[in-house]
Amino acid sequence: MRIARNYLGREIYQSSAMVTTALLGLFAFFALIDDLDKVSDTFGLGALLYLEVLAIPTRLYDLLPIGLLIGSILALASLAQRNELTILRVSGVSGMRLLATLWLIVVPIMAGALVLSEWLTPLSEIKSGEANLTLRGKSGGARMSSGYWFKEPTPNGGTRILNINSLQSGGSVSDVTLYEFDDGQELIAMSTAPEGHFRDETLVLDNVTTNRLKPQALGMLADPEARHPAEPLMQVERQPERTLDTTLTPARLLARVLTPERMSLTTLLDYIDYLNDNQIQADRQIVAMWRKLAYPFTLLVMMTIAAPIGFMQTRRGGVAAKVFIGILLGVGFFMLNQLALNVGMLGRWPAWVTALMPSLGALVLALGTLLYMEYRHAVSRIMQHRWPWRKSPA
Repeated sequence: MRIARNYLGREIYQSSAMVTTALLGLFAFFALIDDLDKVSDTFGLGALLYLEVLAIPTRLYDLLPIGLLIGSILALASLAQRNELTILRVSGVSGMRLLATLWLIVVPIMAGALVLSEWLTPLSEIKSGEANLTLRGKSGGARMSSGYWFKEPTPNGGTRILNINSLQSGGSVSDVTLYEFDDGQELIAMSTAPEGHFRDETLVLDNVTTNRLKPQALGMLADPEARHPAEPLMQVERQPERTLDTTLTPARLLARVLTPERMSLTTLLDYIDYLNDNQIQADRQIVAMWRKLAYPFTLLVMMTIAAPIGFMQTRRGGVAAKVFIGILLGVGFFMLNQLALNVGMLGRWPAWVTALMPSLGALVLALGTLLYMEYRHAVSRIMQHRWPWRKSPA
């Protein structure tokens, strides 16, 4: 069986690599054509090609399950057309044992997917974000028109809201606005700084201008009879440098930019802890954590889906039909995954249900189909014995 497993593995690896490479090239070409209109004097074609190269690990992360599905169907359909699977079955290898062999074949791909998910994709996303900041002046991600917003408690029991207009390469920030509230959630100060940087778990702001409200300011502003206060209600302070003790780090700033599924698991868990500590909703990040945990399992599901399609005995020309079915199933699974994510977030489903439901549903359906193909003759005999007037299925 080891010889058969090595032969099956070689066929599946070659077909999957060929299909995945073709998909990568196709998607990269479309993305390049779509971004050609952004080429200018300040953003040349070389810079665009550099960004496309940095995007390859991310695209591979997205396309690997579909590439494995189509490549496995192509390899198994070719083996079935040459009657090589029939020889294995005649030699006493059952369909479930053949499926177990396919699961063993996919284990090295799952190990590679883990490396891709935890190291290559996050690293390429960080490099791509820094390159976008340097070359195009923006990084995309979770940025509102007013910039990036962060909330955290202060040592005196109040709240601090930090607005960063733009992130710079190396973890520096620019155009920073700081809103400080007391324990009663009343605004006490607003500070602005043109730039800042992180140093030893602190945020250092340069050339800070602080507008600090005096304690009686809110009462006087709320009093309609207070026309001319005896003293100014606001005090303006200027500091060449101000140091803030903060829970923010350059890694957490980049986590705000990255799509949750593109983070490494350790970075994602750290960012979830930060959001929970500051009483910020982390549902999207928790779902992303479950989806990252389920990502290697998704490859196992793709192989299970490919098995019954590849095992089907077809006449001449059946390989193309099976590949077409594989493409439809791959696109359908991708759409179902996105639909489950959106519906789960809107319906506030448990995170593990949102992340695992499409894969578990596809796995049960594929296993049921394979079991029916394996034992359909026994089922037919049972049905014919109990209901002899019914025609047995073909």
